[in-house]
Amino acid sequence: MDTTDGTAQDWAALGLRRTPTQQRSRQKLAQAIAAAESLVLREGVDVVTLPRVAADAGVSVGALYQYLPDREAILAAIVSRYHDRLERLLDDAIDRIRTDPRTEDPVGQVLGAVADVYRDEQSARSLGTVAISAEADAARRRHKRAMAGRVHTLLRESGVLDGVDDERGAAMARVAFASADAVLHEAFSAPESERTVLLAELERSLRASLGA
Repeated sequence: MDTTDGTAQDWAALGLRRTPTQQRSRQKLAQAIAAAESLVLREGVDVVTLPRVAADAGVSVGALYQYLPDREAILAAIVSRYHDRLERLLDDAIDRIRTDPRTEDPVGQVLGAVADVYRDEQSARSLGTVAISAEADAARRRHKRAMAGRVHTLLRESGVLDGVDDERGAAMARVAFASADAVLHEAFSAPESERTVLLAELERSLRASLGA
């Protein structure tokens, strides 16, 4: 078990100073990232420091310093973990489509799965517009390109883009991802009743624009 919620984690994807190789170190890092996420939600970004995160996680500062030396590194790890989870979700969806092309309703299934991630990742979503570092900003841009590319592949593999050339298909995927990302952020900042309406409208809009 690599994380506190029992899911596997690609530690190399977090941009840490060093990549942990031992299970004990990974568990401490998972505890620290979970503690930092809780701090962001409860008290905001400004309280996130290496000593405070270490104390809340119940680990030593020295044990974390070699991986997460400062606030920037801690916040960047939270966002990177979120990005990695979303990218792996689409990778899994693409693999399922390739294994069984008869998979029904790829738009609805993927949108529902992505919405679940947004629901879980409140702290990471709250950092979406926070200026962390130039490196973190570059990582955000890479993530958006990667997600748009995966959406393109998913739509192509599922047959939604049959008869559409690659250039237009890539543009359609980019617009689909950007619009879905914006609406999902808006939806999960709204009350539950409004969220349900926004998510339903997002799905209707995506189906209409993609002809799915």
